[in-house]
Order: sequence, then structure tokens, then C-alpha cells
Amino acid sequence: MNALRYALRNLKNMILVVVLFSLVLSACAVRATPAPTQAAAPIGRAEQAQPAVQAQQPVVVEKQAAAPTSAPAMQAAPAMPVVPRRPVSPIQSVPPAAGNTFKDYGVNSFQDTLEDHLSTFALDVDTASYTVARRYVMDGNLPPADSVRVEEFVNYFNQDYANPQGVAFGLYADGAPSPFHNDGSYIRRFGVQGYEVSEAERKPLALTFVIDTSGSMSMEGRLELVKSSLQMLVDRLHPEDSVAIVEYGTQARVVLNPSSVEDKNYVMNAINSLHPSGTTNVGDGLNIGYQLAAQAYHTEYNNRVILLSDGVANTGTTDPDQLVNMVREYANSGFTLTTIGVGMGNFNDVLLETLADKGNGNYAYIDNLDEAERLFVDELTTTLQTIALNAKVQVDFNPEVVARYRLIGYENRAVADQDFRNDTVDAGEINAGHNVTALYAVQLYPNAQGRMATMQLRWEDPDNHDVREINGNFNTWDLAPTFESASPRYQLAVVVAQYAELLRRSPWAQMTNIRQILDHAVRLAGLMPGDKAVNEFTSLVSRATQISAFMDP
Repeated sequence: MNALRYALRNLKNMILVVVLFSLVLSACAVRATPAPTQAAAPIGRAEQAQPAVQAQQPVVVEKQAAAPTSAPAMQAAPAMPVVPRRPVSPIQSVPPAAGNTFKDYGVNSFQDTLEDHLSTFALDVDTASYTVARRYVMDGNLPPADSVRVEEFVNYFNQDYANPQGVAFGLYADGAPSPFHNDGSYIRRFGVQGYEVSEAERKPLALTFVIDTSGSMSMEGRLELVKSSLQMLVDRLHPEDSVAIVEYGTQARVVLNPSSVEDKNYVMNAINSLHPSGTTNVGDGLNIGYQLAAQAYHTEYNNRVILLSDGVANTGTTDPDQLVNMVREYANSGFTLTTIGVGMGNFNDVLLETLADKGNGNYAYIDNLDEAERLFVDELTTTLQTIALNAKVQVDFNPEVVARYRLIGYENRAVADQDFRNDTVDAGEINAGHNVTALYAVQLYPNAQGRMATMQLRWEDPDNHDVREINGNFNTWDLAPTFESASPRYQLAVVVAQYAELLRRSPWAQMTNIRQILDHAVRLAGLMPGDKAVNEFTSLVSRATQISAFMDP
């Protein structure tokens, strides 16, 4: 009898376990089912705006006579397995690099639309801030708050805006309730997508490399990383492209006069001959570099100087204003400047960003060979071919619908509202295939309906220097009802921005903790399993949770 009771009890327990296990599997299946998503809508001219559900065409300015296409809806992919939410133990860290130069540009606050309904800023395609932060996190440290520029985090990632076929630009917009705030804020995404140029169709390149070979470039294998990066780039160049090389330590010298890339071994040998020594005379390097670029100048080419350095200037011209004036003068003559940073410990982020800004170019940071491959192989044309100069955006908020707004990031890209159509004011540059995103937190009046804002883009054509302007509307009915029903790319932009807000200790991230970011990142990686950048972002956020210095608010 005892044996029978024991067997019955075991059978009852087994049935209970099976039932509980089935319930768990059902719950997991429900969580793994992605919600329907709403893709970013193209937005039209102010006088032609329509609801997004009517698949309105993007705003375009004709490059060639062709009809623009609308953005396809994105489909959700199956969710990936969830990684552990909490770390087992803190990661092993490298001592944080000291002696770097960053600058605090502040954090934008909310603006009352009755007091100021215009928001104006220069576009920014730089990505250095994100890769600098990645370097810190991979070393086991949080990046300095001053090093974080939110827009550079957001613009590192693909936004999946439709490519405007045969036209200059398309404007796109979407929005949804913020998942990180309880004050009724919506996060609205405005996107600018430039037309793409294939590698076969790009302009020939006249490149002048100005390479820092000072003693500090021997640290961490910085110069070796630069040389490997340039070898990747040269390997992708066309025979009609030309390359010149200047190196600078205590003094600058010409390593390679402008030479055709038809003999790539000849160029490679010049790169391999570089060795670190001496102090850092960046002014002399840039001066000789621009002189060499002038020898190779061709009106039908993309004439670009590329500075590769840890940013330190300790010999010769060290005054940033003098360096900036030199770069600006050459930029006005048609020479664009790309700056690429390497190394940590004596890294001057401020100098490299400012030089690229005033040199009508872009600023990137290479922390590993994968990043070099992304810049110089996967996105070669995007990195080097400019399609718009002095590009700036003005958003006109409707004070009858929007009570308050806040631009998330772009603090050091502000332009006075009255200077939007002042074409002598320096703004940003956009390269072929670039997409640029700006996020706004907006708060609406209760039950308000209608036009929320009009976005205007103004830029100068780099070939004929004509100034052009386009615009489009965004309406309350274009908002997704929930954050999860918006497109995955929109959700990613918002999550990445909040991660940056958290890293820079923004007051608008006080109610957010790193594990909330991780939960969203894991879910979105499941919706975009083939995107390496998204998977890496998820790993970085997971790693940040393991850094003992990270204190949840």
C-alpha cells in the first residue's frame, strides 16, 4: 500500500511538472512573437503632406529626371535567444586612459514652442564618439561623459531609409511614445538619405595622406594600425586614382609624391617604410600635405586630404585657431579634410573633430581593423565622396499641437535660427549614400491633432555650388501607437540614443538604468539577427552592465 501511494504521488508530481513546463513554453512563445511594426514614412513638401499610411513619396531634388520611390515596410525577424540579464562577475578592466582631451558641450533642454518654435542645426555624419566609447568599454571602463556625442552614436548605425533613385535627397520621419520617460514624451525621428553612388561610378580620387609618425604613434601599435588601414584602402582604389603621402614627427617630409595607384606595390612600399620617432608637428604636416594635394588637384576628382593621428600637437604650430584657419582656407579652395583618430592616453578628440568640421570633411576613430575595413572597404564611397556642403536643418514646430520639444544631441552643431538661409555660415557635409538622423523628444497638448512640425533641409551642391532647399511635414497620425509597433530601426535609434544619454550622465536619463537598455538591445538584435553592428551593440551594453563603476540611478 505504501508503495502504491508513493507511485501515485510521483505520478502526480510528474504531471504537475509537465503542466508547468508547457505553461513556460507557451509564455516564451508569446514573448518571442514580434508585434507588427510601422516603417518610417517618407515626408513630402509642406503644401503636399499626406498621412504616412498613404505611402507618400519622399521629398527630392532632381539629380536626373527620375521618379522617386517610397520606403518599403520592414518585416520583423524571429527573436534570438535572450542573453543573461545580470553578469556573473565584473569584467577584468584595463586602467582608464588618462590625458585625453574631450569637451563638454552641455545637454539640450526642452523648449516651449510658444517662446521658440524653430530648431536649427548643422548636419553631422561623424561617428568617432561611438567608436571611442566602444574602445573604453572593451577596455573595461566607461567612457568620459564629455566624450559622448549622442548624434554620433545614432548615426553609426544603418537606418534603412529608402535610397532616392536618381534624385538628390529623400526626407523621412516616424515616431512613437518614449519607452524611457513617463512624462508623455514621444520620440520623433527625422532622417535625411542621400543618393548612393556605386564604387564603379564614383569620381576618381586624389588622396593625400598626412600621417603622424611621432614617437607617441609607437604606443599600442598605433602606426601599425594606420599602415594596415591604408593598405586596405589602397587595395580598393582604381588605377586612375592617385595617392600622395606626407609623414610628420618633429618635422614633416614627403614620402610619396602624387602617384597613380596603377602600381599598388609602389604605394604599399611607401606606406610600409613609415616608422615612429620625434615630437608631433601636425601644423607642418598639414601645410606640406596641402601643398602636395595642390600638385595633384584635378577639377573632376574628389580632392581629399586624410589626416591620421592621435591628435596631439606639441611642436611647431600648436595653436588650434591657427590650424583651423589653415584648414578652412584650403577647404574654401576645394580640398576636403577627413581626420581619423587612433590610440588612447594622449588622444585629442577636440582638435580632430574641429579640423574635420572646418575642413568640410568627416571625423572617424579607428579602434581595430574591423573598423578600418568598414570605413575604407565596405563604405569607401560613403567615406570619401561629398554630395552636399553646408547642409543644415530647420524644424518648425506647430505651437498649436506641440507644447515642448528637445533636440537629442547636436549640442555643438547649433545654428542660429536666423542663419538658416545665411549661406556664409559654415554647416555640415553629407557624403554619397550617407543617412543622417536627428531625434526629438516632443510633448503634445492633450487631444491635439494635425501637423506637428515641418522639416526643412538646405545645402550647397559641391559641383556647381547652387543652394537648394526642400521640406516636408510630420503629423500626429504618423505616430506609431506603441514603441514596439514602430519599425525596428526606429526603435534601435531611440535605444542607442538613450544608451548615449546614460553614458554622458544626461539629466534625461535619470530614470533609466543600463539593464533596461540591455533588454531592448537583446530584443532588437533578435529582430535584426544579420546586422553585425546591432549584435555588437548588444554585446557592448551587456559588457557595460559588468563594469563595476557603472552605478544604476
